[in-house]
Amino acid sequence: MDALELLSGDAQTFIDKVWASQVHVHLAAPADVVGLLSFDDVDHLLTSTGMRTPAVRLAQDGAVLPSSAFTRSATLAGVSMTGLVDARKVLDLFDSGATVVLQGLHRYWPPLTRLVRELELALGHPCQANAYLTPPGSQGFALHSDTHDVFTFQTHGRKLWEVHDASGAREVLMEPGTSMYLPTGTPHAARTQAVASLHVTVGINQVTWRQVLERALASATGAELDAHLPAGYLHDRRRFADDVGTRLLAVAETLRDLDAESVAAAEVERFLTTRHTAVPGGLRDRLAARELSDHTVLRRRPGSACQLVSDGDQLRVLLGDRELRVPARLREALEHVGAVEQLRPTDLSAWLDAESARVLTRRLVREGLLEVVG
Repeated sequence: MDALELLSGDAQTFIDKVWASQVHVHLAAPADVVGLLSFDDVDHLLTSTGMRTPAVRLAQDGAVLPSSAFTRSATLAGVSMTGLVDARKVLDLFDSGATVVLQGLHRYWPPLTRLVRELELALGHPCQANAYLTPPGSQGFALHSDTHDVFTFQTHGRKLWEVHDASGAREVLMEPGTSMYLPTGTPHAARTQAVASLHVTVGINQVTWRQVLERALASATGAELDAHLPAGYLHDRRRFADDVGTRLLAVAETLRDLDAESVAAAEVERFLTTRHTAVPGGLRDRLAARELSDHTVLRRRPGSACQLVSDGDQLRVLLGDRELRVPARLREALEHVGAVEQLRPTDLSAWLDAESARVLTRRLVREGLLEVVG
């Protein structure tokens, strides 16, 4: 089950809801969702690791608490460290009704790293994951709306949400396995019931048309628009207006001359070369790659990108966080790598000799596209 199917059920139904900017609620098997971040996982992160702000924040009665209320300082190898989470202070504040927020979980919690990376490829927008642990009978934040689309899913306890959409206000009871999609600007608030609640939100930081066109214009115009305004423009409006008109015409000409396919390609390539690097198990894979044989079982790393772009006698392989350049003759072999979930170097024998297949797959392991099974 991929990320979009897990969170929204039928993908086409979800796309229709997004198109209409409608709230969408879906119930999955609780075990599928709870495994992404359980109550015990959060307990471990807060009490048995060296978490620091801003990865953790606390809120109570609609206000964010100062980090000094739940952090401490320490030294490591003689170097001072600040912002360390004080587990006892966090537990005391949680006991008194504070909501614990874990921020940026996609950067350090593997199940959510994988979910977010798969969701990014499915949607084409950067995503982030936060978690909210709220004690019984409490509310962390008052009625508010977000400036981005949100997936939220419940992994522990219950939480009653007040959601305002085109049809008015309604209540949604979130239980383990329940997920909900909230379009940008949807007012919402939530309160726990008789037990503590843990839910995860995946924020979708949408790429906008404005951003795409502004990047295209900036690339096409170069430095001429960075020239300063002429001295005295405040007092010679006619001349200033003429200069503005000249530049507007130049910008219009530039926009007319832009090639739509080139702009689209540049945007796709920007997205597929600037993502957050995530190579869990990479250390083990680097060592295993040294002993790679013709029959070593390999698989595509979950959430990895592999898009091929021809560039003369070279092939650019867009890997998500960067690009890899290889000879163009490797296209068919790489197309096979990108089309299957699992393979062995010998499976590339239709295009490469045994040594070349080992060299290529070893490189792809080192680059993080493939991982060694077992």
